[in-house]
Amino acid sequence: MHVKGARLHNLKNVSLAIPKRKLVVMTGLSGSGKSTLALDTLHRESHRQYMESWGVATAGVSRPSVDSITGLSPSVSVDQRPAGRGPRSTVGTATEVFTYLRLLWSRIGVRPCPSCGEGVPPSYAHAPEGDDEEEREGAGGVNCPHCAAPVPGLVMGSFSFNKPAGACPSCTGLGEVIRVDVRTLVDEESSVAAGAVRGWPRQVVERNVQLLLAAAHHYGLTFDADTPVTELAPAARDLLLYGVESPEFRRRFPAVEAPTTVSAGRFEGVVTAFMRRYADRVDDTDYRQKAERSMVKEVCGACAGTRLRGESRAVTVHGLGITDAARLPLAELADWVGELRSRATGDEWRFAEPVVADLEERVRRLVDTGVGYLTLDQSSTSLSAGESQRLRLAALLGSGLTGMLYVLDEPTIGLHPADTARLVDVLRRLRDLGNTVLVIEHDLDVLWAADHVVDIGPGAGRDGGRVVASGTPEEVAATEGSVTGAYLSGRLQHPVRKERPDRAEELVIRGARAHNLRDVTVRIPLGRLVTVTGPSGSGKSTLILDVLGRAAQQRLDPARALPVSPGEHDGIDGWEHLDKVVTIDQEPISRLPRSNAATYADVFTPVRELFAAQDTARSRGLTPASFSFNVPGGRCERCEGAGVLAVHMHFLPAVEVRCPGCRGRRFRSEVLAVRYDGYDIAEVLAATVDEALTVFRGVRQVAARLRRLSDVGLGYLPLGQPATTLSGGEAQRLKLAKELGRRATGRTLYLLDEPTTGLHAADTARLLDVLQRLVDAGHSVVTIEHNLDVMRASDWLVDLGPEGGAGGGLVVAEGTPEEVAVVAGSRTGAFLRGGGFPGGAAW
Repeated sequence: MHVKGARLHNLKNVSLAIPKRKLVVMTGLSGSGKSTLALDTLHRESHRQYMESWGVATAGVSRPSVDSITGLSPSVSVDQRPAGRGPRSTVGTATEVFTYLRLLWSRIGVRPCPSCGEGVPPSYAHAPEGDDEEEREGAGGVNCPHCAAPVPGLVMGSFSFNKPAGACPSCTGLGEVIRVDVRTLVDEESSVAAGAVRGWPRQVVERNVQLLLAAAHHYGLTFDADTPVTELAPAARDLLLYGVESPEFRRRFPAVEAPTTVSAGRFEGVVTAFMRRYADRVDDTDYRQKAERSMVKEVCGACAGTRLRGESRAVTVHGLGITDAARLPLAELADWVGELRSRATGDEWRFAEPVVADLEERVRRLVDTGVGYLTLDQSSTSLSAGESQRLRLAALLGSGLTGMLYVLDEPTIGLHPADTARLVDVLRRLRDLGNTVLVIEHDLDVLWAADHVVDIGPGAGRDGGRVVASGTPEEVAATEGSVTGAYLSGRLQHPVRKERPDRAEELVIRGARAHNLRDVTVRIPLGRLVTVTGPSGSGKSTLILDVLGRAAQQRLDPARALPVSPGEHDGIDGWEHLDKVVTIDQEPISRLPRSNAATYADVFTPVRELFAAQDTARSRGLTPASFSFNVPGGRCERCEGAGVLAVHMHFLPAVEVRCPGCRGRRFRSEVLAVRYDGYDIAEVLAATVDEALTVFRGVRQVAARLRRLSDVGLGYLPLGQPATTLSGGEAQRLKLAKELGRRATGRTLYLLDEPTTGLHAADTARLLDVLQRLVDAGHSVVTIEHNLDVMRASDWLVDLGPEGGAGGGLVVAEGTPEEVAVVAGSRTGAFLRGGGFPGGAAW
């Protein structure tokens, strides 16, 4: 593939040749332009040409800014979008593996007779083929060989939690039920008249009390508005909380006709009204996020979280229920499926063989991509970006397509070095099928495994956008002026911390048993940089986020703590040494595309005030609100300040095109006429953090916030980039920068989830400097990490494992990096000793 004159974003007339049917890694500092070249240029142009070949109109879908691209193959982008957003999506449904289990159980499952309870073998002569919920009478049904009673037939829908035939009726197949935490809505120690209901303004309390009294009178109840809620009779309390129309209240008075008017006592109830508003405001993301703080998800008691009805769970294949199979780690499920070959015989095997063959292949591909620790019943929304990407990668292995261009965006995210080698094998298998595999990556092990490396740089933002080096890993490593080459060759390495803080204080987590943790006790030295590591799925996030993080929030920040109990553990000692906890994870900073780095980091408000203070703005009567794209006034109303319009395509996802009214600049012309230091407001939003830092270097309030963004490695990020397009690592570093701007209140515990996600080795050095400054100030920093440079720079390591899933959950080693490096049973220690890659440092 030949690219000539690529100029999109910060690319500076880039021309290069990319070999086909090879494993090609495109690397460079964060913001250097590698994603622009790989995704926004190559993949986007391939997608546009593909639509043209189908005869789909592409008017408004512009070509990337490039002179020409020749030799381009049809491309597939394997990015980091979630595997599924809905609450019903699981690993099993997203990968279609659960579909094969449903087919297997419906064909050869043994059912308990509803009359005598004895096992009823399958009727092979009537094995169902479809996925129907109905049974059209007798299809698949048999008579019990023990008592001759009729036994209903099994269909695939009997094992689907998305169909009435299989879904648990209590939770409708969700596996969990949502209830309102009444404590967040009502102060039950107070009376209604004294303001017990937190959402009632004083002016409506008297009116609502009158409604309550009328409703109580209608049902013959006594309701005293001056009595604390905890002392009300159960029926009176239910009336207050649930109202006269709710099932909870109607069950108490089934024979009493409900009042027909408000004046007769038609009271809605505090909880019922809350849930109605929540349901009505389905498009108000901010409101629903705030409302969800008052809601608690609980495992469904009827199905114990398995999502299926009892009669479906009772069906077994060689003694295993389908929900038990769904809870096996994929690596164990692969072994169980393999054993079916030796167990099934005769007619059973004849019906099971084609299903088992496909099922075994699909599960093995998932294990090969490094997610063997996941289970089929795990919700898709709980997956990390890297895990979602590897699920899609496993699907590609089975496609059989050749001549394709696969573009992968940092597939090693979330992988321990021991798992990276397995991923490289998968990428090579895709290549060996006759495809071109183009990987955007920073991991030096992957760079050394590539056939060809393209290094974009030399810096980020305006300092990037050039091809610094292109060739084999050895050729790039020998290239002078390539920062990537310097790290590949070992000429440039992260310094190992030699002097460590000498503090005796520590947190001790005792008896942690959540998820796959096996009653572990872990020491966390305070006032130090502590890294928790181990293979994917070994229990790191469970220990630090689910156990320590939730417990710390409840203990140190109860006002902001989520209504979710910490993971099961015996206790945590050492709280007296801490004053505050800050958990910085990779959750999106906002699900609204109008949110961006500038608004989240509190940079845009002082910038708007600065523009409104210019003489041009004053003469035109413009205010700070005129420079906002979120409210009418100064924004372009054709796109409502978005800068783009959505064009809906037949059979394809909607495509965003530049707004013809403002040409993508978001604002009206009179607003854009106002300039500060030569920049208009649209150009400020298009500028990167480092560029804006130069523009506003003399504005203390703005410069300080921009400098913190630059310090955490976000200097390349455009200020106006929508929050929805940020990676998990970028969102996390934005949160870190915002926290660094808060006034220190004492000894703080910082918990970070893989903060180096998406960072080049040179950017990792800057991030380590920020974390070290926190430690030097007396704070405690605990990171979940796989990055060997972070491990070597840490004061203390906790290595979990030895494997993922059921094979993990133990403390394999703990101590300084030097101490962990010599532990024989530690997979992390082996990489610390060996240096990982040809140019890597080793002990």
